[in-house]
Amino acid sequence: MDTQCVIAGVALCLGLAGCRAPAEGPEVLRIASWNVQALFDGEEAGGEYQDYRGLWGEEQYRSRLTNLSKALLSMDEKPPDIIGLMEIENRQALEDFARLLGRGYGWTFFSAAPQAPLGLGLISRFPLDRALAHGVVYNGEAAPRPLLEARVTAGGKPLTLFVCHWKSKREGADLTEALRGASARVLLRRMRELRLEEPDAEAVILGDLNESPDEFYRRGAPAALMPDDPDAAARTGFTRGSSGVQADFLVLCRKAPPEAAYFPPQVEALYSPWESGGSYRYKGAWEAIDHFLLPAGFFDRKGWEFDSFKVMDQAPFVNAEGGPDAYNPRTGSGLSDHLPLLLRLRPHRAAEG
Repeated sequence: MDTQCVIAGVALCLGLAGCRAPAEGPEVLRIASWNVQALFDGEEAGGEYQDYRGLWGEEQYRSRLTNLSKALLSMDEKPPDIIGLMEIENRQALEDFARLLGRGYGWTFFSAAPQAPLGLGLISRFPLDRALAHGVVYNGEAAPRPLLEARVTAGGKPLTLFVCHWKSKREGADLTEALRGASARVLLRRMRELRLEEPDAEAVILGDLNESPDEFYRRGAPAALMPDDPDAAARTGFTRGSSGVQADFLVLCRKAPPEAAYFPPQVEALYSPWESGGSYRYKGAWEAIDHFLLPAGFFDRKGWEFDSFKVMDQAPFVNAEGGPDAYNPRTGSGLSDHLPLLLRLRPHRAAEG
């Protein structure tokens, strides 16, 4: 079984622009998600990956921060309002990132599992009203990263963000699937708890889940991400008419608003905007393992509404072959082995216009 450890987080105000939120709510709320591929700070302390050792220091760190921040600020006609980051070494690196970005990014939140070399971070131009980190354990084995939860109020409209970086398949897809399922279980639990507290609350799931929307077909077996498909429902034993509670998997729909056709009505169906391509290349093949997942509340003409989704598959994020321009610690070139994603939301009044 899995257990959940909740850690009260400190949503740190950096003192930028007096740590004041923008005076008016945005007509478009831009949220970015990016696995930045092992952003270590400028001090070599022994926890760095082998290919960084002896090559890493303050100069390399500052150069990398500069390149990453310039790329992030160029993602859209306006910079992102909120940025979810994976593979950040510590809080100091996240704060340095926010300061270099400038432009009013006054709130940050960082969390990592004990003794883990890298963690998760959130940078925001709007106040983080609540920040929590949920540890995940399955049969005594801890997931390498927690689930980061933060509540943002932008333009008077609250929004909960779940920043995720699920267990990779490095040790094998089958051996590691249970930990990804345990992360899905904790996420589902928190979504249900929030909905009981505030029925109209809206929540965005973002980050590197280390599974593609078609993971069930790739594996030929149940996964933490399941399509709304009759065979998928049958393999979980959770088909139309079934009772019980959805446990260790998310159900993804390609239509909006999301509504599962083959799972029971009580299932938590999420909209995945992925249609083709991917954000990561493994053995030359694209994988869509980075995500934005949205519940039906973003399509009900209340509060925040889905506007658009984009994967940054252009310069400076791609290399000459069209794949992610991975960072090389030996040469200092490149950005990340993952492409960033951008989600745009609009308040209902703007969506109507």
